[in-house]
Amino acid sequence: MRLFSLICRENKERRKRLYPKLRDDRDLWVLLLKIEKNLAEQHREKGCACGGRLHRARYRRKPRGGPEWLGEEYEWRESFCCEREGCRRRATPPSVLYFGRRVYYGLVMILVSALRQGPTAQSGEKIRRWLGVDLRTIRRWQHWWREVFPGLAFWRGLRGSAWAMLPVEELPLALWESIQGEDLRRRTQRLMCFFLPLTEHGN
Repeated sequence: MRLFSLICRENKERRKRLYPKLRDDRDLWVLLLKIEKNLAEQHREKGCACGGRLHRARYRRKPRGGPEWLGEEYEWRESFCCEREGCRRRATPPSVLYFGRRVYYGLVMILVSALRQGPTAQSGEKIRRWLGVDLRTIRRWQHWWREVFPGLAFWRGLRGSAWAMLPVEELPLALWESIQGEDLRRRTQRLMCFFLPLTEHGN
């Protein structure tokens, strides 16, 4: 039997208890916001490709799916604009909060997709009640993981690595379960950072 299947079986009870609670983990959201700010500052310090300095030009988002107690600071997408006349190029750093242009927080999109997989897969209706995600949206996400994600240059570029050996039909759950460590919060942080290259271009 495949290693991933064994891991799923060993951890299925833990996933049933913990994964749905991740969305409401206050410490996890605080950690993600801190990473978001650090990524933005690193991006600003690099400056524009033309050599100009970057000025803050963040913009408002209306993200869905997060816990009700999230503050206003979670509703802004960090972004910058070059100061040089004739350039004014926008520079938007990668994000651990947002997954491209999707209206749901990246964590929610990945969490919902993972909960629909594996031996303990939850029903779409149950997920809708938990997290308020429309069933049609869930189906679109599942289609993206099965049909679109495997064809992205990001994933194809991982050929030859341990990541690439994971079964595509079991993503993103397989990625989550393959990350070592007992602290689910830290494993989730690593997973969100893994997807950083995708968040700059709105895949």
